[in-house]
Amino acid sequence: MSKRTIIEKIFYNHSKEEIEPGGIIWINLDLVTARDFAGPNVVKNFNNYYKQKDLFNRSKTLFTFDLTVPPKTIQYANNQQICREFAREKGIKVFDIDQGIGTHTLIEKGLAHPGAIVVGTDSHMNILSAVNCFGQGMGDIDIAFGFRYGKTWFEVPETVKVLIKGNPKKYFSAKDLTLKILGVLKTDRALGKAIEFYGKTIEDLDISGRITLLSMITEMGGIVGFIPFTENTIMEIKKLNGLDGLPEEIRADENANYSEIIEIDVSDIEPMISMPPYPHNVKKISELEKRIKVDFGFIGSCTNGRIEDIEKVWEILRGKHIADGVRLAIVPSTKMVYRQVLERGMLNDLFNAGAIISNPGCGGCAQGHIGMTGKNEVMISTGNRNFPGKQGDGLNYLSSPEVVAYSVLNGFISSKEH
Repeated sequence: MSKRTIIEKIFYNHSKEEIEPGGIIWINLDLVTARDFAGPNVVKNFNNYYKQKDLFNRSKTLFTFDLTVPPKTIQYANNQQICREFAREKGIKVFDIDQGIGTHTLIEKGLAHPGAIVVGTDSHMNILSAVNCFGQGMGDIDIAFGFRYGKTWFEVPETVKVLIKGNPKKYFSAKDLTLKILGVLKTDRALGKAIEFYGKTIEDLDISGRITLLSMITEMGGIVGFIPFTENTIMEIKKLNGLDGLPEEIRADENANYSEIIEIDVSDIEPMISMPPYPHNVKKISELEKRIKVDFGFIGSCTNGRIEDIEKVWEILRGKHIADGVRLAIVPSTKMVYRQVLERGMLNDLFNAGAIISNPGCGGCAQGHIGMTGKNEVMISTGNRNFPGKQGDGLNYLSSPEVVAYSVLNGFISSKEH
């Protein structure tokens, strides 16, 4: 009798081997990607080991440029050009510097779809699980091997089941929910494991909210996270990628084996903040002991660069202006999102509010591409990491788009109520 978790089902459909947690298996890949970060090393390794060989499948191999777009140094420019020349030689697709974050683009284009396995050189490939696709970041040698053979080895992870309980009494964002969960799981309880999330509060998240949560599985130490589809989720995926037919959901069996079942009560959730220097160092904003002055706000990254995130900021800032001496940078995640910002008339209001609006891409997470903090400065960011040096020499706090908006408006870390 079958008793598989979601990740075990996906692996079973892509391998001829026995699927057991801890077992090493070979899995067939639906798509193999490399980005401008590590992409040149993928090309180098491919040419070193498979110089006279072809790719396993041209239509299932591609590059995405998103880290530093357009390139800010000669080295970055040369790295991207190495990938372009290889792509021309092999006849494969490049999502170039105008397209935005690669993982988001793969979702929008329908290249990452439910039940698929996609690998790349991005440590946040697990974002793809927002559409029930198993995404995994790997090293350049592994990806070069994938380019050639269309498969890779993997250790089947154990799965943790997380039950989200309680009815929140106040408004909260997907980022608040994410930080709440991160504060409980930290980096050890799901280390090296897959996570399945259940409960109405989490299953009601739209695709944007699911991306926010699942992009931070990496910061939880996990491999990948999954959330059951709802009817709204299915229709949203279809609307997003415009493909014919409805996506097929992958569900765990009722008697699936989990290494642990963790319950998290979110009834008391409110605006949250991640304190430097670690993402899991989470507090409620109401618990801050003193007022923390803000110098720089960042809206974007693969965690919070969707139109839903930017729209919330726009609703708070339109007709107002950020505090004197404060900077604000906004980076849409993809070209599609940037077009939505333009078409909905947000750009002028955000500009008048004092924001710098950049082209699509990773933006602030690309260590300085949209600006950094100096020593003793404070950044409040919607990104997923706040390690020292990540976005400058100052201190980096992580929060929701709403908290960033109120903070740059007031000049100190704050929410609507605090």
